[in-house]
Amino acid sequence: MRILDEIKLDYQDVLLRPKRSTIESRKDVILERTFTFYHSPKEWTGIPIMTANMATCGTFEIAKILSKYKMITTFHKYYSVKDYENFFKTFKNPDYICYTSGIREQDIKQMKSMKQKGLLEKFSFICLDVPNGYLQNFLEVIKDVRKMCPKHIIIAGNVVTNEITEEIILAGADIVKIGIGPGAACTTRKMTGVGYPQLSAVIECADSAHGVSNEKGVGRIIADGGQQYTSDIAKAFCGGADFNMCGSLFSGFEQSGGETIEKDGKKFKEYFGSSSNKAMKDFYGKKDTYRASEGRYALIPHKGDLNDFISELMGALRSTATYIGARQLKEFPKRATFIKVNRQLTTYLEKYDTGN
Repeated sequence: MRILDEIKLDYQDVLLRPKRSTIESRKDVILERTFTFYHSPKEWTGIPIMTANMATCGTFEIAKILSKYKMITTFHKYYSVKDYENFFKTFKNPDYICYTSGIREQDIKQMKSMKQKGLLEKFSFICLDVPNGYLQNFLEVIKDVRKMCPKHIIIAGNVVTNEITEEIILAGADIVKIGIGPGAACTTRKMTGVGYPQLSAVIECADSAHGVSNEKGVGRIIADGGQQYTSDIAKAFCGGADFNMCGSLFSGFEQSGGETIEKDGKKFKEYFGSSSNKAMKDFYGKKDTYRASEGRYALIPHKGDLNDFISELMGALRSTATYIGARQLKEFPKRATFIKVNRQLTTYLEKYDTGN
């Protein structure tokens, strides 16, 4: 048994210190980035924000909207080959969609079927998603998928520590998903006691990933989960994240997945984690007796149109840039200075915020 004394930080434990800026207008801030990768020969350009691979946001409907903004939709695992065949009859933009797979036998079987039918080539990204990326079998699957898909940009996770981040990249992944238990729909920390404060995990894993380099590019990370506000996305970028993956922030909209439910004259949308009882029963037909639910089900107030939120999100990031003097998203880590804050005070203020 060991106890690590160093304090680790979540997004709400810090603020960004403003700095002198010569930027004249928010409209001058460039949010698009261009990335190269350690394994894949592809080059990608866009706004590096993506949906979580959840049934409430990783949907075909969301992809049709986000692709227009050059953002990525990471599809949930529950679409069939037939679903994808129908989707690609009208959708033609591979740069802003990501195919998601687990590592079970049936998951790999479907991926091979997708490849045989030529559907996998319609994606730039493949996401290998497991809640516990520390399993040795996970590394073996990454190696196998890299052999099967040498040109794809492969995402793999989730993990929260630097050594395994490097190992996953060397095994064949281009991007590592960082985060265990920070998401609004995840109860892993409460159920198991396992986790890592998200901002510190992002900072430490980004440093490790970016140190893995070759002539083609460097390792990359995604900050996955824990972003309660648009400011948390900015903080993750400032901490060195290459991409941000969000679930709750892209859920609850008219175009989001989940049923719309009316209660007491108000509209709500379903929101649930991939390890929740609802997800396991709806998509797998049952919850295995040896498993505990590590996700929650909730109804969240209907948020309206997704396009309005995206405009607010991009405006907020541009505003962050002007405060810290960053002319482009790429400069966020170089311009950022974090200030530790009194968490008790911020929690108190949030509790009594009237929204006015």
